[in-house]
Amino acid sequence: MRIGVPKETAVGERRVALVPDVVKSLRKNEHIEVLVERGAGDAAGHPDASYEAAGADLVDADVAWGADVVLHVAVPSSDEIGKLNSNQLFIGHLAPWTAAETNRALAASGVTAFAMEAIPRTTRAQAMDALSSQAAAAGYAAMLIAARESGRFFGMMTTAAGTVPPAKVLVLGAGVAGLQAVATAKRLGAIVTGFDIRRAAWEQIASLGGRPLELDFIPDAEGEGGYARPLTDEENAQVRDALAQNAAKQDIIVTTAAIPGRPAPLLITADAVRAMAPGSVILDLAAETGGNCELTVAGETVVEGGVKVIGPRNLASEMPAPASQLYAKNLENLLGLLVSEEGAVKVDFEDDIVAAACITQGGEIKNERAAGK
Repeated sequence: MRIGVPKETAVGERRVALVPDVVKSLRKNEHIEVLVERGAGDAAGHPDASYEAAGADLVDADVAWGADVVLHVAVPSSDEIGKLNSNQLFIGHLAPWTAAETNRALAASGVTAFAMEAIPRTTRAQAMDALSSQAAAAGYAAMLIAARESGRFFGMMTTAAGTVPPAKVLVLGAGVAGLQAVATAKRLGAIVTGFDIRRAAWEQIASLGGRPLELDFIPDAEGEGGYARPLTDEENAQVRDALAQNAAKQDIIVTTAAIPGRPAPLLITADAVRAMAPGSVILDLAAETGGNCELTVAGETVVEGGVKVIGPRNLASEMPAPASQLYAKNLENLLGLLVSEEGAVKVDFEDDIVAAACITQGGEIKNERAAGK
């Protein structure tokens, strides 16, 4: 069994699918070889020598792409998909709920493809949940970037020249990314408020030292898989009005609210931004799916009335070393379901995780949601 790790080619992608420690762990099985493209780990702080020391073979790109199992981080390009065939397994991010062309191209190649976004949210699957591990990295990075861009002290600073009060931070959405943002802001010394339409999240916000913004007029909105359900138009209008009043009091807002496969909910209107004090910062983690702020532009920073609205792309890649470490472990755990002790591929569709994560096999789109059914 040969496992290939090609170098990522997507613009701005600095992560790598396997780190040397996980290579070493995989190589404990004498039936497994790991083929790493030269330079694949450089941007994540893992030079070729570290992979060699861990037992990997350094190879050219075509050799890595030709392995029995190919591990990847970013959604593959059409050229990369063209390198795959029906004898291979491909595992990586595929954006299966929104990238219909990618799904069709993978099916046409004949490859058996698994999407890390489709790992079910079950207790058994937690160790393979890349959405959560990468969201944790993104939430941490988001707060550090917001702190830098605001130019404020997060904690209260008392000096002979006077006292500077702590920064006031609002985090919208209390999933993995939001909770990590709450925890990071609190550790930095800010006064932190967290908001989520799922009432179960209020206790989680409080456990990290944040103050939950409790909008009791909205009924609990927890939906399938622990994600928030879409709100009605009336509910959305009520939430936006309440958040606008609170936003005017904040120095920094980090928004993380997202529903997989759907546009991000609009939470902060343009008028709410204009009511904030000059020098305030909004960092919108949902920028790539439309943004939680009306003024967000993905990949850009918009300045409105002295307020910065930042719309980063692929924020987990800003923390390439820890994000790669977590992602590689997710992959190793998933490989435990797909590769036997004898080094043979075993795709068992009786396994709920395998069945849920498989997007294409045998020239077909197997996942009904990815197929648009």
